[in-house]
Amino acid sequence: MEHLRVRANGATFHVTRAGTGKPLLLLHGWPEFWLTWEPAMARLADRFTLLAPDLRGFGDSDKPDGPFGPDQHAADMLALMDALGVRQAGIIGHDVGGALMQPLARHAPDRVAGLFFFDFVYPGIGPRMAEPDRLNNIWYQSFHQMEMAPALIGATRESCRIYIGHFLRQWSYRKHAFDDVLEAFTDNFLKPGNLAGGFAHYRAAHAGRIRMMKGEAPALPPITVPTCIRWAEHDPLFPYAWTDRLSETFTNLDLKMFPGVGHFPHREDPDRASEEIAAYFERID
Repeated sequence: MEHLRVRANGATFHVTRAGTGKPLLLLHGWPEFWLTWEPAMARLADRFTLLAPDLRGFGDSDKPDGPFGPDQHAADMLALMDALGVRQAGIIGHDVGGALMQPLARHAPDRVAGLFFFDFVYPGIGPRMAEPDRLNNIWYQSFHQMEMAPALIGATRESCRIYIGHFLRQWSYRKHAFDDVLEAFTDNFLKPGNLAGGFAHYRAAHAGRIRMMKGEAPALPPITVPTCIRWAEHDPLFPYAWTDRLSETFTNLDLKMFPGVGHFPHREDPDRASEEIAAYFERID
C-alpha cells in the first residue's frame, strides 16, 4: 500500500492507494479513518485500484476551520479525483461516507461508475431517527455539537480509547471486529484536531438532520446512478426496516440484506463485503 499526500480543493489529503485495475474510491464513516478499509483493500487489490482517503478532519488529512458537512466533503472528493487523474470511479462508503456520496452523485453523476453503500443516513429515514425508543442511539450526535466534547474525550488516552471503542463495539454485531486496531484508532483520534475534525461533520449536518426528523426535509431529485446497497441485518443505529424508502432516493437500486453483521460490514465480514463489492462492479462494468 502506498501512502500519498495529495493537494486538492485548498487542502492536503492523506490517501492510501493499493492494487491495479479500475479505480474504486472508499469513503469511511465516523469514528473511522482509512484504516477501516484495510481488510477489504487487501482482498480487492488484485482486481481494482483502491483509493482510501482520510476525509477532511480525519486521519492525516487537513482539518476544517469550522462545521464541514456532506456537500463540502463531496466537493473535496471530486477535487481529489481530479488531482489523482481519476476521471470516473466506483464510489463505496457508509455512514459519513454514505452521506457525502449522495450530493456527489447528484452533482457529478458522470464521475461515478456506480455507487455501493453500506448503512447510512438518507432522507427516507425521516422522523423515525428521533422516535423515543431511538434516543439512546443518537445521543452522541447532540454531544458532538458541544465545544467541550473534544477536550473531554481527549483528556487522556484512556478516555479516548473508551469513547471510540464504545462505538466500534456497540454498533458491531461481531463485537471483536476492531480489537486488532483499537490502539491504532485511539492513536488516530488523539492526533491534534482529529476529534474536533470528525465532530465538524455532525455540526454541519445538524440542521438538516433536525429538518429530516421533523419531516421537513426539502425534496431532492432522485439519484439515477446505478446503486448497490447491502444493509446490515443487525445494525443498532440504522435498522434494516429503514430501507423501505430507499427506492424514492435511488431509482436504479440493487438492495439486499447483509446477514450476520452490524454497522461495519466491511470490518465484521470483510470476505463477504469484498465479494459483494467486486461482484457488483464487475457486473455493471
